[in-house]
Amino acid sequence: MESYDVSVEGMLFSFLLLLIPVLISYYLGLNLISPTIESAFRMVIQLLFVGVFLTFVFDLNNALLNIAWVLLMIFVASHTVLKNAELKTGKLLPMLTLFMAVTNYAMLLYFNRFIINLNDLFDARYFIPIGGMVLGNSLRANIIGIENFCSEIQRNENRYLFRLSMGAEKTEALIPYLRKSMGVALKPTIANMATIGIVFIPGMMTGQILAGASPLVAIEYQITIMIAIYVATTVNVLLGVLVLVHRGFDEYGMFKKDLLRNV
Repeated sequence: MESYDVSVEGMLFSFLLLLIPVLISYYLGLNLISPTIESAFRMVIQLLFVGVFLTFVFDLNNALLNIAWVLLMIFVASHTVLKNAELKTGKLLPMLTLFMAVTNYAMLLYFNRFIINLNDLFDARYFIPIGGMVLGNSLRANIIGIENFCSEIQRNENRYLFRLSMGAEKTEALIPYLRKSMGVALKPTIANMATIGIVFIPGMMTGQILAGASPLVAIEYQITIMIAIYVATTVNVLLGVLVLVHRGFDEYGMFKKDLLRNV
């Protein structure tokens, strides 16, 4: 089946749709006009750059370059997580990047080897897009998990300090907040898995169908990628919170509030 290209006219009609949220923001005073225009502009510039670069990367298909590109994606994702969780990046970014790299590389290699059985585990056409899907879908959960953990610690500081004063170890006293943060962060992904196919058709499946693949093949890929996303998200959120547990408290078990951007 032939897939249809989006013409220049089609792109213009697509951008016209942005008038709807812009007008809503204007009439309701939401102050979202500038962020909307800026985000759309950045999206276009970034995707144009990525499109040109990935064409080169796919043609070259060099394993080291593919690994380096995914590492750059992980670094930017780690920085985005900390920034959106209102945390300073200096002391937390290196360890968070390392942990996310281990998790996502391990998931990618497992997926390519055992699930789709690739001969070249670092094939750019699989390694980079699948890595982007796994990483991108776990991004929001990481932000929610870390942000919730910081908020809970500050909101329940007296209760946490009381547990420490009663002889609890730092890790033991933090377990209730870790559990809550993990639960809050993972609920959207669990809800997506429960409603996928009926409530919405996700991007990977849609893309394959539009490209002419059989719906059954698209479903097979979507099931496997959703499982990979959920597992990687769970591990990423856990490791993200553990980074904060390790680097976010002093030797007395006190939360380092100087890590917060608004302090």
